[in-house]
This record gives sequence, structure tokens and C-alpha cells, in this order.
Amino acid sequence: MRRFDDNDEKKVNNERWLLTYSDMITLLMIFFIVLYTISTVNSQKFQQIAASLGKSFDGTNYVVGQYSGNSILDSIKTTNNTSTDNTIESQLDKLIKQNNLQNMVTYKVDERGFVISLNDTLLFDTGSADVKPDQKATLIKIGNILKAMPNYIRVEGYTDNVPINNSQFHSNWELSVIRATNVVEILVNDVKIDPAKISAVGYGEYRPIVPNDSDKNRQLNRRVDIVIMNSDYNKWEPNQ
Repeated sequence: MRRFDDNDEKKVNNERWLLTYSDMITLLMIFFIVLYTISTVNSQKFQQIAASLGKSFDGTNYVVGQYSGNSILDSIKTTNNTSTDNTIESQLDKLIKQNNLQNMVTYKVDERGFVISLNDTLLFDTGSADVKPDQKATLIKIGNILKAMPNYIRVEGYTDNVPINNSQFHSNWELSVIRATNVVEILVNDVKIDPAKISAVGYGEYRPIVPNDSDKNRQLNRRVDIVIMNSDYNKWEPNQ
């Protein structure tokens, strides 16, 4: 029988490091593969989102995750008409052109959802929260376009930073809240939008979209936004 001497022990010990080294190399390889995979996926997602936001209103196709189409709201139709030209954008464009509202009504998509901005001079007199009788019909038409949508709707009031100076309102904040509330009441009472899915919010002068440093900018800040909320926001609504 061959004896196990010190030379054999040294030989075995000298080769053990190869096992540790190979394990370490394998783990490093897996680690870098995972990092590369994650970075590639995120890069693709960001590219898709950036491209979609840039193209959502120019008539080209968009792709965000598993959804695709001709525009972000392309799949949302009203119940009265199912033609391919009956998207929310096309109906708003038609309404804006027919009533010469190009400088009064605009729309966009942001992280909250689909936002329709109404210049305050369209609906209200200066310092007033009462919707002008001759523009109530315009607001109802906009509401009818949105009525069939299942999304939550938030009406947001905004003002500029010029202090309110009348006996009816104590602050711009109060004015913005009452304006938003009056718009909601028309959408609920006249358009018959479900009151459980619509709300009013007032931000006053504290959420300007441009600096209040000119008459033109202050006019842009005085507005009412009708926000068709992204479905991701549903989970934050109470009683859901």
C-alpha cells in the first residue's frame, strides 16, 4: 500500500484555489449578465416612452409596453359613434375648429393622463366663478365627448398671482376651488357624468405653468384643467 506523504498533501492544497477561482469567475459572469439585461430592458422602455410622448399627437404610431396604436387615446370611443375618426383628439379638434377656440382650449398628455386646458376668459368674467351662460353649451359639448370614458375625472382650478380684490372671494385659492366646483356641477347635472368618478380641486396661484412675470403668462396660468386620470391613479381613489 502506498503511503500518503507530505508531498501529496501539498499537491492537493495547491490545486484547491482553482475551485474557488472558477466559482468566483462564474458568479461574476452571471452578475454582469444580469446587469446588462436590466440596463437593456430599461433603455428600451425609456426609448419607447420618449418616442411615444413625442408622437402621441402627430398621427404616427406609438408603443408603450404592451399597448400600441395611432394615439394614446385611440382605443377610447364614445358610444354614439364607432368610426375610426371618433377618437377623443379628433372630436376635440373638430369642436375647437367649429367654435374658433384655438386660443382658448388646448390638450396634452402628461403623467396624470389626458389634460384639457380651458382658458379662464372662455368660461368666466374677471374675478367671477360663475360660468358664462353663452359658454355653458361649450362646456357641455366637451363633457359629452368625455362622458363615455370609464376613467376618473379631476377638474382643477388655477389662477395667477394677482391678489383677488372683491367681497365675494377671500383669496385666489378660494376662487380657483369655486370655479372648479362650478364646472363639475355642470358636468354632473347637465352632462350626467357619474358624480362618483369626478372631483374638483383648487390650486390658486401655487401651480403656475409659466412665471407670472407678464400679462401673457398670467393669462396662461388662469385656467381650468379637466384631467382624464390615468388608470394607474384608480388605486388611490377611496372606496376602491
